Amino acid sequence: MTNKIFSQVGEKEVTRAIVNEFAKQFSEYVESDCIIVGAGPAGLMAARELAKKKLKVLVIERNNYLGGGFWIGGYLMNKVTVRAPAQEILEELGVPYQEFTKGLYVADGPHACSKLIASACDAGVKFANMTVFDDVVLKEKNRVAGVVVNWTPVGALPREITCVDPVALESKIVVDATGHDAFVVRKLSERGIIKIAGFGAMWVEMSEDLVVEHTSEVHPGLVVCGMSVTTTYGLPRMGPTFGAMLLSGKKAAEIVEKLIFSKP
Repeated sequence: MTNKIFSQVGEKEVTRAIVNEFAKQFSEYVESDCIIVGAGPAGLMAARELAKKKLKVLVIERNNYLGGGFWIGGYLMNKVTVRAPAQEILEELGVPYQEFTKGLYVADGPHACSKLIASACDAGVKFANMTVFDDVVLKEKNRVAGVVVNWTPVGALPREITCVDPVALESKIVVDATGHDAFVVRKLSERGIIKIAGFGAMWVEMSEDLVVEHTSEVHPGLVVCGMSVTTTYGLPRMGPTFGAMLLSGKKAAEIVEKLIFSKP
């Protein structure tokens, strides 16, 4: 007879725990202070900083994993680079790194990414992964007031059975951290509400400074950070270096905090 190590809990209890706790969290986060679309380094950084301020933050991610390109670096080689002064954030997160050349630092992507994810979770950020952004919620004067989402796998269904209605989540502020795709910004562009320029060719020395500089509220209720900024403002792309992603996320959080606390 096998010696019992684990508690005597069966299949129904396991399923009930998952369903009940997911439903409880999802219901609670139908309304948030801030919804961040995209769980790459910029989105994670913004979420972490806001949650540290005790704001209610939900991150929407279309993939089944968090971190975006932060996991794998450039060209499927999982070393990530940051240029000074972004190594200070690596220090803050407790990520080991080394100086490759003056002002350029290298870290292991999986280590850096997992530390950032854990830090966001520790701060209180909640996630809805395998969840795809579908549309925005627009209220008075076209103010962005939330997002419309669906399950990512719905998009892979045959066309004749894809009539799966999405649901809406409300928030005081939405952050587009969806990378070059800039999905949230593009949705406003499709409606003729704003115009976007599309990102330019690579120029690392200029791009990182410009991304941080242009991180902003691009439309009432919508803040852009990370590579969404390049697409919105026509800035050069930067390639596989992540300092601007981290600093842009941090700046986005500062902007969101001011917007939320300035509201009557």
